[in-house]
Amino acid sequence: MHHSNSNYFTTFAIKSKIMEIENLLQKLHIDSLNEMQSQTIETLSTSDKDVVILSATGSGKTLAYLLPLVNLLNPSLDEIQAVVLVPGRELALQTYDVFRNMGTSLRSMCLYGGRATMDEHKELRKIRPHIVFATPGRINDHIDKDNFEVYDIKYLVIDEFDKCLKMGFRNEMSDVLSKLPNVQRRILLSATDANEIPSFVNMGRTVRLDFLSDSQIPDRVNIFKVSSPEKDKLESLAQLLCDFGDTSTIVFLNFRDSVDRVTDFLTDKGFSVSGFHGGKDQKEREDALYKFRNGSANVLVGTDLASRGLDIPEVDNIIHYHLPIGEDEYIHRVGRTARWTSSGRAFFLLSPDESVPEYVKDKPKDYVIYSTSFANPPQPRMVTLYIGKGKKDKLSKGDILGFLCKKGGLTADEIGRIDVKERCSYVAVSRNCWQDVIKRTANEKIKGIKTVIELIR
Repeated sequence: MHHSNSNYFTTFAIKSKIMEIENLLQKLHIDSLNEMQSQTIETLSTSDKDVVILSATGSGKTLAYLLPLVNLLNPSLDEIQAVVLVPGRELALQTYDVFRNMGTSLRSMCLYGGRATMDEHKELRKIRPHIVFATPGRINDHIDKDNFEVYDIKYLVIDEFDKCLKMGFRNEMSDVLSKLPNVQRRILLSATDANEIPSFVNMGRTVRLDFLSDSQIPDRVNIFKVSSPEKDKLESLAQLLCDFGDTSTIVFLNFRDSVDRVTDFLTDKGFSVSGFHGGKDQKEREDALYKFRNGSANVLVGTDLASRGLDIPEVDNIIHYHLPIGEDEYIHRVGRTARWTSSGRAFFLLSPDESVPEYVKDKPKDYVIYSTSFANPPQPRMVTLYIGKGKKDKLSKGDILGFLCKKGGLTADEIGRIDVKERCSYVAVSRNCWQDVIKRTANEKIKGIKTVIELIR
């Protein structure tokens, strides 16, 4: 159904769109939307204006724009009609996953650096996506090589556009936008107040939906400061983590080599740690996130790359091992805890010559570390197993669950999150039974195929 840009919405059309959105929500097992999501859906469904959405990290912006966008695309036209620009491949993959889970008839694809453009081109020709999730550099590459038509691209979403501009993507973004001549609507999203929308974004009549509250961070976050007696804060960090027991924690640092140093130190002491920064290759980053996400590592040590756009469930504690560079970084870091409705804690770990930055509006309470030794660091409940087969082998979550119960001798409550990728799968199992599972499944076949099953360390 193609529309001109005139006032094409009848009450009937709007009602049917809202009905379709309700069906999608049922598929996703989502009972209700928050105010930002409802207003975004209504605005995108009932007007033809450009929209800027400002809303805190973790408030569900991805769904807010994808739900109405699905209704604006035409499944019978085999061309790309919407481009979602994101600053990094993690966010591209994560948004792509959300889209796929919606189970619509629309085809989608992820385009990002770190793999051959040629391989993506082959896939583009095969899949013929209606929507792509892409990093700016990679989509420029495809457009320059004429790897797809740009004439039917009517919708442009720029997620985390403040970050896209900050990360030196300005020229690449400007290039992409100049190559998309027929964009009719732009949707910009950010978790911080965007002072500037650059002229090349070429906004038309604009609706601004601002859901950023005046308070810097939600009331649900308790803020503490912890004094380290030494300039080198490693020992204090380890003791603080012991205080936390098996709850989940992200430790933020400003440099990649510092992340490696802290990760190595904690691992040597026996903690279960995932290290995460932009210098690691994609497989390492994905493995690190899996372990943290499914509860088989309870500490994630990372740069500010881990503060945005990652699909990480509830995190109980945030530790600023290095002070945030600025207020935006501070807000994004703390935004990883107390998401949606739960509560969380954030800690400034201060050496003798450091103090809490002036931009922090809430006065942190003092926190005294109780753990004096860390002979037995708390261990997470789960470990992650790698299975060398995936969707390409027609493997489903149900197959894996059945296999682990039947051949691995596990009960359903000893099995956690199962992720089935194209060529492999990851599954979280209870820490105290993984060795038995590997023994029992050693020569067994899953769906008639032999495969490797091993622990991800």
